[in-house]
Amino acid sequence: MASGDRLAWVFFSVAAVGLLMSDSVRTNSGAAPEDVCIVAPPTPYNPASGVALHAPRVVPTDARCPVCGMYPARAKGWAAQVVFDNGDTQFFDSPLSLYQYLQDVGRFTPGRRAQDITASYVTAVDADTWIAAGAASYVYGSSALGPMRSGNLPAFSQRQAAQQFASTRGGVVVSAENITPELLQNLSTTPRHRH
Repeated sequence: MASGDRLAWVFFSVAAVGLLMSDSVRTNSGAAPEDVCIVAPPTPYNPASGVALHAPRVVPTDARCPVCGMYPARAKGWAAQVVFDNGDTQFFDSPLSLYQYLQDVGRFTPGRRAQDITASYVTAVDADTWIAAGAASYVYGSSALGPMRSGNLPAFSQRQAAQQFASTRGGVVVSAENITPELLQNLSTTPRHRH
């Protein structure tokens, strides 16, 4: 075989192997690969912390939101959290992510149920402190953009502060019991980070 023929044979062989491999990958792969998800386990309770078992905690810098994968410590003014009956805590980048989580706890934290949650907290915009999520007033449909740069549910400790916010930034004041799956879906249709 001449050297030109050998070179052609090598190129042909490489191309054939590549074609066979790409075909076998396509055939064996089935459906398109799923999105990569961030698994964000709850932060275990630390009795040495001096924090009561079901009290709100400071957001650890390495905690990830189980809904979107963001780091809640980077947007402390929006952060939220749930505390499980054993003291383990799950942190969220915003009230919106908290309420999305509460719709399907087992999906975001396998092995946990909504019944295992003993407390939930949001950061109050007007007080810059943790308050019980169920006692907060929220503003739906305002111009305020949460950490995901999309619509959100800023939380307030005082209904009057929420009303003042809504009068300047738009939106309506809602209580926790008015945060429905439909309301969450309306907020979720804006462009959001995908993980």
